[in-house]
Amino acid sequence: MKNKFFTIGIFVITAVVVVFYPYFQKTAGATINVNLNDRPKIQLAILLDTSSSMNGLLDQTRNQLWQIVNEFSKAEQNGLKPTLEVAVYEYGNNRLSASNGYIRKVTGLTGELDEVSEALFSLTTSGGNEYCGYVIKTAVADLPWSNSDGDIKAIFIAGNEPFTQGPILYKNAIVMAKQKGITVNTIHAGNLQQGANSGWKDGAFLAGGEFMSIDHNHKIAHFNAPQDKQIAKLNEELNKTYIPYGAKGRVKSQRQKVQDDKSKSISSGLLSKRVEAKVSSMYDNSNWDLVDAVSTGKADLDKLNENELSEDLRELPKSKRKDFIQNKAQERIKIKEEIIKLTSKRNKYVAEKKQEMGAPSPATVNEAVSLAIQKQGAAKNYTFKK
Repeated sequence: MKNKFFTIGIFVITAVVVVFYPYFQKTAGATINVNLNDRPKIQLAILLDTSSSMNGLLDQTRNQLWQIVNEFSKAEQNGLKPTLEVAVYEYGNNRLSASNGYIRKVTGLTGELDEVSEALFSLTTSGGNEYCGYVIKTAVADLPWSNSDGDIKAIFIAGNEPFTQGPILYKNAIVMAKQKGITVNTIHAGNLQQGANSGWKDGAFLAGGEFMSIDHNHKIAHFNAPQDKQIAKLNEELNKTYIPYGAKGRVKSQRQKVQDDKSKSISSGLLSKRVEAKVSSMYDNSNWDLVDAVSTGKADLDKLNENELSEDLRELPKSKRKDFIQNKAQERIKIKEEIIKLTSKRNKYVAEKKQEMGAPSPATVNEAVSLAIQKQGAAKNYTFKK
């Protein structure tokens, strides 16, 4: 009899998990503990030529970061949403040290996408000694790449000078990348044939990656839509649900607002794209926000020191702090749901406007990165919803 009831109990538990698992997945960012280490990863290192002729390339990358994130937010592997980590290097800038090959790591692999945005806006151009092999080798050796064969590990190097320059042979650097399971993709900023003739195509071929040519001087058009004003208001409410903690919590909270302002200063359309990314599973701030940290198990409120908490939280009795965080989490869910509805309507509106315009735009950074990752992800059982 006991065995019979035990079997029935297991059956019921299994049924509940199967039925409610999609709901758990949907609300995982704010309501239940999710171990980020259990999720698959997309790791990208973006290596940008910041020599004098590359202002257009930098502008495109800044303008399209959030669109790229939104494309990746549609990804799944075996039903799990991946995390996204991005690193940024600049190379070919004569303001940088010659002893380091005119290379600088602007940010290491990080899931804090506001840090990536901040890094991109900090870049300026100057001079030009572009050592592609050197910067690829540096990114391969310096970054903490995943050891899992199921994770996407990709380098995107963009520039317009010959791929063969510098003291490190690009072929040797690519061998190092392949040994770690890292795919190197090359983006030539300029004419397709010129890129093929100057080593960019060969570099991608040897690395098993994609060779792409883009019009780096093409100005990105951000469509304004009727939903933008309401999305901006909801974004302000969304920011109020973040609870900074730790030594750098307040600074990183301020950075979030600064990056909102950076996007808004370019256009309301770009801010809407950024807000769409902020409500996706890719936007994780568990290193400084207690709502994300508690829900993912990254921080235990009971084990944090008083000086690690925000002033608002310190003023509350200990017995009420968990309720305060949970209320913020629930509030965030509601705001996110409203934003998702609006951005869906907005995307439909923009798609219709683009169709009315007819003429296709030239290839840009967004297309180059998104198409390559989708192709390489397919080989690792990733799917990308349309």
